[in-house]
Formats: sequence, C-alpha cells, structure tokens
Amino acid sequence: MNSYSQSSDKRGQADSMPIASGAKGGATLLVLGIVLVSLILRAPITAVGPIIDQIKQTLGLTAAMTGLLTTLPLLAFAAVSPIAPRLARRMGMEFSLLGSSVLLAAAIVVRSLPSTAALFIGTALMGAAIAVGNVLLPSLVKRDFPNKVGLMTGVYTVAMNLGAAIGSGISVPLTEGMGFSWQATLAATAAIAFIAAVAWLPLVRQASFSANRVEVSGAKGNAAGKLWRSPLAWIVSLFLALQSFCFYVNVTWIPLILTDKGLSHADAGWMLSLMQLIGMPATFVIPILAGKRRSQRGLALLTSSLIAVGYLILLVGGKELAALSMVVLGLGVGGGFGLALMLFALRTEGSGQAAELSGMAQAVGYLVAASGPLLVGWIHDWTGGWSLPLGVVLAVSAVYGLLGWTAGADRKV
Repeated sequence: MNSYSQSSDKRGQADSMPIASGAKGGATLLVLGIVLVSLILRAPITAVGPIIDQIKQTLGLTAAMTGLLTTLPLLAFAAVSPIAPRLARRMGMEFSLLGSSVLLAAAIVVRSLPSTAALFIGTALMGAAIAVGNVLLPSLVKRDFPNKVGLMTGVYTVAMNLGAAIGSGISVPLTEGMGFSWQATLAATAAIAFIAAVAWLPLVRQASFSANRVEVSGAKGNAAGKLWRSPLAWIVSLFLALQSFCFYVNVTWIPLILTDKGLSHADAGWMLSLMQLIGMPATFVIPILAGKRRSQRGLALLTSSLIAVGYLILLVGGKELAALSMVVLGLGVGGGFGLALMLFALRTEGSGQAAELSGMAQAVGYLVAASGPLLVGWIHDWTGGWSLPLGVVLAVSAVYGLLGWTAGADRKV
C-alpha cells in the first residue's frame, strides 16, 4: 500500500461515522436530498437536444455556437471539478451542495432569458453548479453510507438518469404540444433545483450542530499531487471520460440521427428518453454487483460490449430498429456510468480520497467528453452522413472496454 493509501487509513475509520443522518429521520432526509440533487444534474442539459433547432433558429446561432450549448457545461465541469473537494473542506459538504442547488436554479433562470449572452452565461454557470454535485455525491455516499455504497450509488445514479430522461422527454411536448417557448421549457427544470435547495437547508443546519459530523478531509499538498501521478487514477479518469464521451454524443446527436432515418422530432426525442429510462435498471444494479465483487472487469466488458452493439445497430439498421438500439445503448451507457462512479469508492481509502479522485476523474473526463459532440458534428459536416461518426464512437467503445479491464482490477490508487 502506498503512502497515500496509508495516510487515509485513519480517515477511513472516521469516514465510516455517519453525520447527523444517524437518526432514522435524518437518514431519510439525507437520502431525499441526495435524490433531489441527482435529479437535476442532467435534466438541464438533456432538455436542450430535442429543441436545439428552435434555439438555433430563434437566436440565429451558427452550428459551432449551437454545439457549444452542450460543450460549455462539460468545460465548466472540467474547470470546477478539481475545486469542489477544496470547497467542501472549507465550507462543509452539505453547505456546498446547498449552494450548488441555489446557483443551479439561478443559472437555469438566467439561461432562459431572451438573450444570446444570457443563454451562454447561464449555461456556463449551470455547468459550474452541476460540477459540485457531480464530484461531492460519491464522496458523501462513501462517508455517510459506508456499508451501503453500492446501493446508494445505484439510487443516485438512477435519479440522475431519471432526470435526464425527463429533460429530454418533456422538451418537445412542452414546446410543440403545449405551445411553450423554448425559454419557458428550459426554465421549467429550475423548479427541481429550487426544491433540492429547500431540502438541503435542514441538512445544513443539522450537520452544523452534530457532534458526529465528519468533514471531507481530502488530500492536501504532495498527497493530492501523488493522486494526479497515479496510473490507476488516470485509468479510472479515462474510463469515465469515454463513458461520458458516448453519453454526450448521444444526447446531442441521436435525435438528429434518428430524424435523418425518418423519425419525427417528437419520436426522436422520445427515443432519447427511452435510452435514459432503459438505462436506469442497469445504473442501479451494476454498482450493487460491483460492490460485491473484488474485480469489476467482467462488468466493464459487459457495458462496453452493450455500447458497441447499440452503436452497430444504429449504424446498420433503419428506423424500425431505433428502439432496439436505444435499449441496448441505454443498458450499456447507464451501467457504465454507475460502474464509473462506483470505482471512485472502490479504488480509494476514505471519503477524502474518494472526493479527490472524483474531482480528478470528472475534470479529465468531462474535458474529453466535451470533444465528443464537436468531433462527431464536425465529421458529420465533413462527410455529410453518419457512418463515419458512428464508426468513431464504436472505436471509442472498444477503448473504453480496454480501460475498464484495467480499472476493474482489485487495487487502490
């Protein structure tokens, strides 16, 4: 065991102490807070894809500026993720999650104003707020539910997928079916962020007065630097990166791919929602299975194979196979996401190290993921079709499987 792991042994003992969630009511409120935050970590992003043409036409955006609507939150994820553990150490994890929920609600409202500048400023702030939740939730679960990490990881990743499905599923019905403007449609997701903020208020107060409260100790100085020099930490980070690459390619381009195959805009939006909904069982089950195994290699190969098969069906099949491709992709991408988040806990000692690895992995991961929508869009513009873009993501799914084989080995960073 290296010095970094040794330094976290004592932290691991402290980290197993629940905060104010020790009481049954407190634990229930904590789970509710986790679920509410999770619901809003993807919905504001997936709501954009099905109505992106309306946004583009209304504001007169170029193709590059339109692609930036998906890419900008990912760049914000990459920039803010390494800062989130330090924020939690300074302000407390509960207060950090409360603040991110408030910022997210405000950012969604700003993004919905009838202005191009407000659209992009709000989108950037939204990404920064989401990044805090992305990074801190795995650490919070490891700290407060040390004996149920797999179960709780499954719970909050299912909530994230549910939020993503709701976001992509309601956009077209609200705009075309109920006559909402795209601004009003995007603003609707702010309600969940506001409710999440309200739910975290008593948790912040409870944690402030709890004698058993344990903060994220994290890694400081040379120890944090060692994490960034760890080959295993980089492999886990790249594993998440390629899963996220596929996810954001899907939410950005699958509606257009399916409309080009002959589906209506509404049906294409619902196919994207189907992918999210089908992914939820895998997102829940895979972390639980991963937590019961010393090695997660088989699960990594399973998820990568499903992703590859899903893209292959999408590549060679017509619109009649659209639902099948979404089902297979949903199982692969959803399960892969749950596995990637579970690795933050399985490959670390203590919640502090888990927070640092989460911050590193999400900084690297979303920086790589940001290139996905742009790269696929550029190749599509260059070739005029979807064969080569889908061939690229097929290759990415193969590399993802190789990284998963290494990341799934039973060892610590």
